[in-house]
Formats: sequence, structure tokens, C-alpha cells
Amino acid sequence: MLSKNQKQRALKDVRRHDGDTGSPQAQIGILTKQISALATHLRKNAKDFHSRRGLLQMVADRRKQLRYLERKDKKEYDSIIKKLGLKK
Repeated sequence: MLSKNQKQRALKDVRRHDGDTGSPQAQIGILTKQISALATHLRKNAKDFHSRRGLLQMVADRRKQLRYLERKDKKEYDSIIKKLGLKK
């Protein structure tokens, strides 16, 4: 779970306007930060299968958001991929 400050930092680069938490860009940014935090946890706790399931759900959700953004706004999709360092 991310703290409020961690979410603010994750949103800082990708949000569309101040207070934006619902746009696909903002959701992708938050999910990416959560995924990296949970991946770090799972490196230490390899047998935590409940958290692994949550990680897979987050990855699937981010993938859906990215597909939606790619369909709706290809330019913004390319921008967010570059900002977050995600591969196509």
C-alpha cells in the first residue's frame, strides 16, 4: 500500500491537471508505483502467494488501462510509456 506522499510523487509527472486521480494516465502512474513496491516485497517474501495474486491483478489492470489509452490517444500513450519507462 502506498502512502499519500508516494502517491503524490507518482502522480506528479503523469497527471493531466492538479487534483487528477481518475484519468487513465494517473491510474497507470499509481499502478506502476504499486507494482514496483509489491515486486520488491515479493523478492524478499517469495512464498507470499496472496500478494502475488494481487500483483498479477494490478499488472492486468495496468495493461487494460494502457490498451484503452492507446486506442483513445496514441500520442499520450507514447508519452506515458516514455515517462514511466515501460516497454511496448
